[in-house]
Amino acid sequence: MTTLADKSLLSGGDNKPPMLEKHLYDSWKSRMELYMMNRPHGRMILASVEKGPLVWPSITEDGVTRLKEYVKLTLAEAIQADCDIKAINIILQGLPTKIYALVSQHRVAKDLWEKITLLM
Repeated sequence: MTTLADKSLLSGGDNKPPMLEKHLYDSWKSRMELYMMNRPHGRMILASVEKGPLVWPSITEDGVTRLKEYVKLTLAEAIQADCDIKAINIILQGLPTKIYALVSQHRVAKDLWEKITLLM
């Protein structure tokens, strides 16, 4: 059953992610997923949380292999890299100060999401 809050999120009626309340973790998790899906490239943002970040392509120049620079990524790769950062940002914005302090060092959305799940 879709609630009024879900409809509001889906229609873009909320400008910030829902705040986590420890006793309402399951509700927060589903609302966060809806919030992420409602952002531009929402499926890519949610994929960053569920599957992990973009595996950056590498290039070999003059016999040296290194990661491709951001400006040289394809459009799809650049969008995914941006979505990886957006996923982290969305999750961190939805955390109270005490929990933020425990998990803010994570720089991969999937790791961050799993750590919060363990804490709850």
